Amino acid sequence: MRLKNYFWASAAMISLSLMAISCTEDNVADSDNDNGSDVEGSTDLGDFTNNDVVVWEADKVVELKDHFTVPEGKTLVIKEGVQVIATGKVGMNELPIEFTVKGNLYCEGTAEKPVLFSIPENERTESNIFEGKWGGIVATSTCQEMLIDHTIIEYVGGDVLEGAPAALAGIYEAGDDAYPQITTNNTKGNYVITNSILRYGVSDAIYMMGGNAIIANNVFCANGKTGEEAVNVKSGCVVDVAGNLMFAPNTNALKLSSKSQSEERAQAKIQAYNNTIVNAGWRRDEDKGGSIYVEENANVKVFNNLLVNCKFKATTPFWNQDSSDRYDRNNSVIDHNYYASGSQKIDEADYVYEAGIEYSWEGYNYSYTLEDEDDGEVIYINMYDTEKVDKNSIVATEDDSKDPKFTAFDINAVRLLDYQLFNNDGTQKYDFHLQAGSPALNGAYSGTDMQPAFVSTGLTVNGKTYTSPKVEARFGAYGTK
Repeated sequence: MRLKNYFWASAAMISLSLMAISCTEDNVADSDNDNGSDVEGSTDLGDFTNNDVVVWEADKVVELKDHFTVPEGKTLVIKEGVQVIATGKVGMNELPIEFTVKGNLYCEGTAEKPVLFSIPENERTESNIFEGKWGGIVATSTCQEMLIDHTIIEYVGGDVLEGAPAALAGIYEAGDDAYPQITTNNTKGNYVITNSILRYGVSDAIYMMGGNAIIANNVFCANGKTGEEAVNVKSGCVVDVAGNLMFAPNTNALKLSSKSQSEERAQAKIQAYNNTIVNAGWRRDEDKGGSIYVEENANVKVFNNLLVNCKFKATTPFWNQDSSDRYDRNNSVIDHNYYASGSQKIDEADYVYEAGIEYSWEGYNYSYTLEDEDDGEVIYINMYDTEKVDKNSIVATEDDSKDPKFTAFDINAVRLLDYQLFNNDGTQKYDFHLQAGSPALNGAYSGTDMQPAFVSTGLTVNGKTYTSPKVEARFGAYGTK
């Protein structure tokens, strides 16, 4: 793959989306401010000692040979076309290079010239997709704002080791965690992640432990090696997730939880709507995951999503007999979704599914109960809340695939374990727009009582107010061309 083709692919990806994030300008940090510092070649990373705002100017190649930190109270602006290349490891312990954000980060790519976070070009191979070559972007508890716009982040997920900045800060535990592409950890922070590609990682693409966020119009691909999700949200977060294509996450496209909720970390509230999710869950052993996973008092509105060839429908597990770790059933809605299934059978003996699920439609209609043990007593957990969840959803069966009729994706032909969305030249293999007459264009929820958190008031990042995409009365991220 060549860099120019990566950039072309990003531009093509942006053209897929019909759901726009709007923004209005207020007091914006001037990207041409004289206090900023140009990046000279690939060695000058800017002078944060004497400048509050550092700018990496357009088309620069920045080579990271060590951990990099945006200091608290400082701002880094990355202009269009910048390539941030992580090379090698750090120190005797060979730590993955970590991009730590204690201040503010604004990645200002464009459709024609996205920002790129990657590894050397000769290492961007199929065999390195799940090798975790560097440590991703870690926004700490002091990061107030972050914009990731028209940005490609790839080949992430190295192990967090002793001495790593994220381990020293207590964000991750050395020896037990791998780096996501993006981490957030400030419950008062504002984060906008839009029009970007997050692909090829050992762990989650986005792991939110705090903050307000708009995650919209992105492409997720091949997230998670042996587990993990495209978007993983915990307590202390208010998030709108809309208009995204999530292709082949290892376990779930969305894992939504209010774990560790406290007076300091409020209940997680997530609105996930108009997303297209394909091939989720099949690369995860056993019976966990499969598309959308909601637990531990998360307050969610999950609707108008299009799920194709996933292992299971939306699940709402609870492991305590008193249901204390169940999702916020009284205030949540998980309904009005569209589940399509091809006729192909899972074809990989290396993966073991205890329930014996071999087809997507089979998982959708399975009596999904897991056996567990609580204080020595065997208990049975119903993963599907059949009394409330997906009561009005459209669900495929063996005899009715509910084919949504994509422009260029045969739901009966692509392997359930396929995780590669891109051709060797960087272009996308498939087009997930809907054909005219697609059944997914009709029947979605059209009410006004489940409005996104930031569709009106928006989120302010770098002096601009970004608003979430409005709810579309169709299933999935894309309508017709």
